[in-house]
Amino acid sequence: MVRLPLTPADIERGQLLGSLLRQARSGRSMLEVAIAAGISPETLRKIETGRVATPAFSTIAALATVLGLSLDEVWAAINPQAEAAA
Repeated sequence: MVRLPLTPADIERGQLLGSLLRQARSGRSMLEVAIAAGISPETLRKIETGRVATPAFSTIAALATVLGLSLDEVWAAINPQAEAAA
């Protein structure tokens, strides 16, 4: 499967997601959160730094669950334009 190049909006959403996850993780280690979410610490690091700007929905859902975030909170945080329009 060929992936399309990321748009500037995709990159921005990836950065916003990474920031949200870092804040929500607060004092917990990457290792602890990654293992609880069923992903590798390297994958979590890449998501938090924006290197993986479009992680799979199941990955986002698992991280949100582990970090005590609702998917609505995640969506609102990574789509500030949609929130402002509503």
